[in-house]
Amino acid sequence: MFPEYDVIVVGAGHAGCEAAAAAANMGSKVLLVTMNMQTIAQMSCNPAMGGIAKGQIVREIDAMGGYSGIVSDKSTIQFRMLNKSKGPGMWSPRTQNDRHLFAATWREMLEHTLNVDFWQDMVKGLIVSRGTIAGIVTGMGEEIRAKCVVLTNGTFLNGVIHIGEKQFGGGRMGEKGATGITEQLVEYGFESARLKTGTPPRIDGRSLDYSKMEIQDGDEEVVGFSYLPIEKIKTEAQRCCWVTYTSPEVHEILKTGFEQSPMYQGRIKGSGPRYCPSIEDKISRFADRSRHQLFVEPEGWNTVEIYVNGFSTSLPEHVQYKALRMVAGFENCKFFRPGYAIEYDYFPPTQLKFTLETKLIKNLFFAGQINGTTGYEEAACQGLMAGINASRNAHEQEPVVLQRSEAYIGVLIDDLINKGTDEPYRMFTSRAEFRTLLRQDNADLRLTELAHKIGLASDQRLDLMNAKKDKVARIKALLADFTLNKEMTDQFLIDKDSSVLLDKTKAGKLLLRPGIGIKEMMTAIPALNDAINEADPLILEQVEIQMKYDVYIEKEQELVKKMSTLEELMIPENFNYDKLSAISTEARQKLQKIKPRTLGQASRISGVNPSDVQILMVYMGR
Repeated sequence: MFPEYDVIVVGAGHAGCEAAAAAANMGSKVLLVTMNMQTIAQMSCNPAMGGIAKGQIVREIDAMGGYSGIVSDKSTIQFRMLNKSKGPGMWSPRTQNDRHLFAATWREMLEHTLNVDFWQDMVKGLIVSRGTIAGIVTGMGEEIRAKCVVLTNGTFLNGVIHIGEKQFGGGRMGEKGATGITEQLVEYGFESARLKTGTPPRIDGRSLDYSKMEIQDGDEEVVGFSYLPIEKIKTEAQRCCWVTYTSPEVHEILKTGFEQSPMYQGRIKGSGPRYCPSIEDKISRFADRSRHQLFVEPEGWNTVEIYVNGFSTSLPEHVQYKALRMVAGFENCKFFRPGYAIEYDYFPPTQLKFTLETKLIKNLFFAGQINGTTGYEEAACQGLMAGINASRNAHEQEPVVLQRSEAYIGVLIDDLINKGTDEPYRMFTSRAEFRTLLRQDNADLRLTELAHKIGLASDQRLDLMNAKKDKVARIKALLADFTLNKEMTDQFLIDKDSSVLLDKTKAGKLLLRPGIGIKEMMTAIPALNDAINEADPLILEQVEIQMKYDVYIEKEQELVKKMSTLEELMIPENFNYDKLSAISTEARQKLQKIKPRTLGQASRISGVNPSDVQILMVYMGR
């Protein structure tokens, strides 16, 4: 009934969809297996993509030829660029999305992707032969063979849903969990553990009083995610969101449910996300805070359903209901469904290679929440890389690994492999030591050429990137050579409260002044505008960033070069760490467990200090 596939992807969430698309677009024959064809690319939690550091990841996925950026742009109902008051290394795009349109667009794109087949069933087991994956076994008993398998099970592995004192099996509200895979992998020697995440109640928007909330509009300039010329939402068409707050009265009501809370009663064993805590976590951990912010987010164009961002909870339904009704604007709110927590299995990611292939079973890959991460974006980028490397393994090609200096995707995977995680991992800009290089605006300049080389990014993407690079270089050269005088600039500089020119100067030098922007200069100086002759605001923004932050960019590039020296020093594959008696027991155990490929990787392992690396280097020299 089934042919042998190059790649089978298990699970059709954000990781699974990107994995299937990447492998198929690189020429592999792919089967995407999901328990429910109607929930492909479901936004299980908030109806939004991007955000701080996550927006950079979505742009990187797009630059590589993935689909998340395109789907997000096509389903956007509001766009905002976060952190614009800070430097460009911190700017992060975020979209509010139509939940149903997002999923429908993903499915449509997958169905129009050559080489992707679909099958609806649960996967209950894996076929392993001599330490190598050979296929899967479905709930209906079908054995389907493949060269590589990518597991992207999300929260479904032995998933348990908690609402107050009630608990029942499920991978998502209204959907059953998946069983069998964890138990089989543990038999093969894998270590597994439990994590938990949560979601807030969904509310009938018709029952809310928005006049009591703060309105939150989208940006005037909609940039979006994709580098392709996709039509973005019009500024005036965007839907607004709102902001409201909890209060001491709300907190007191929530506390009455703590005795029935699965978290406080010990029924939930898994760790929850530190940076996206439940509302009961917030009022417990931050007892001095009299209020917490709630974001009131519409779920789409044609629905009244509202997502209450910031009110994730697993308290009993009646407590959730009573507390929310004390929030400004929610006095008469009606529930569509209560919030809940879900507990699920994951596999500590130190058991993986940098390709996301498991160390114990050849050609078996993990991506997404199975690796301990949280968030659509973190899952999607892992799916992309697992799909790339599964496809390349299937065709006996060299793997693709992104470095920490190349992409946030590289930072995320490096963190997971070297440090592991015992709580849901979320990406932040602070995790990247080279964030001036890893900006959201230049993901195409960093990654598209590589992606095109491996057969993922299209010719169109490469052409657009090269055209952008050429335009930026031309304008930078022109600014470096264009001479300005007092007559051209005096009024402009006076208006900007900046010192007037005493002598002639180059336009590029004037651009380096604080508060002076290239668009403003072009508007105020017609001759400069005529010379530049460029209307694309993103090209002009790229020129300004590269010129204003040139010194900082150079410093980071120098640091990357220094760090790369350690990355080039390879550790022998079968190096015996037991003979390193001079290093700490913890360092020796961590090195033996993770088996780093290079001294650079060894230096980033938690518990391995610089002196340990020096001793390791000496022994390698011997």
